[in-house]
Amino acid sequence: MIDSNMLNYERSGEWLCLSVNALTSHAAHAGVRQIEAGSHPHHVRQWLLALGLFPERYLNRLFSVGGIQMDGETIRLRTFIPADPAKDAVYRMALQQREEVQAETKATRSSKVRAQILHQDDWCLVMDKPAGMPVHPNALGQRGTLDEAATLAGIEQGDHQLPKHIHRLDDDTAGPVLYARNELAQLHLDEAMREKSIGRQYVAIVQGVLRGRNGTVDAPIGKDRHHRARRRVTPSGDHAVTHYEVITSYRRATLVRLWLETGRTHQIRVHMSHLGHPLVGDTLYGGSDAILHHQALRGEQLTFTHPWSGKEMTVHADEPEWFREVRERYASL
Repeated sequence: MIDSNMLNYERSGEWLCLSVNALTSHAAHAGVRQIEAGSHPHHVRQWLLALGLFPERYLNRLFSVGGIQMDGETIRLRTFIPADPAKDAVYRMALQQREEVQAETKATRSSKVRAQILHQDDWCLVMDKPAGMPVHPNALGQRGTLDEAATLAGIEQGDHQLPKHIHRLDDDTAGPVLYARNELAQLHLDEAMREKSIGRQYVAIVQGVLRGRNGTVDAPIGKDRHHRARRRVTPSGDHAVTHYEVITSYRRATLVRLWLETGRTHQIRVHMSHLGHPLVGDTLYGGSDAILHHQALRGEQLTFTHPWSGKEMTVHADEPEWFREVRERYASL
């Protein structure tokens, strides 16, 4: 993670511009000798590697495409690279969506459910995904994904990078999804996911009344060989841990808050069904759809370390209207 207090930057189009003076101060602290003005990109790369501020893989790729420059007292790294319309289908669809939005009437625009931006800067983006919207295309040319919405969010700000999602949510699960907006951010955030340092907090309505106020489900999850779409708890599955606490108990259901220690497909749905308390609406795992026709699950909060500044970020998502209605319905029974 970069220390922004040491490396204040400016952005010039596609280029990340860093002060040599600021870097030199860091070099002195790290015991690395000062770089000379006008140094060749190879020497700049070697110097930056010695400082240990950037991933080697990132600097080597930049060097290979001429993405490292030294201009007077400034080191320039080609970091904010725009999408290639010829290669990036999601980017083309986002451009098409922009044209469609511009052509909509005010009434049509307000009636559509859209993904909201919860946080946006040069490095990362957090989108609030509505229930029913897939994160990424599941078939060639599929429209209406969160990836498309995230790309459009940048285009509307005059920024044409192609964001990459760091984690996913099921199609019918609402909540915040984190995106990296460039390769350097993606390297840091992917590593954070591997190290399980990105916190994901959820709220669900499960059937029946849970015993106790909190608990942990530590049960491996694997594919169900009898049903392609399902997962199940099985000794041969992947390690999976879910923590939960009861928020409110109703007569026929329980409102619970959950935290993922791992990120397996359908993890919360499988684990709560394994406890005998499937999610309301989740017919795939034994829930009833009498009140809701998809699982009553939403992401509530996302915590992560900012890929440039190193600042701890906490992003909240508002409760969707459909979730509030189901919650109040059970409270009134």
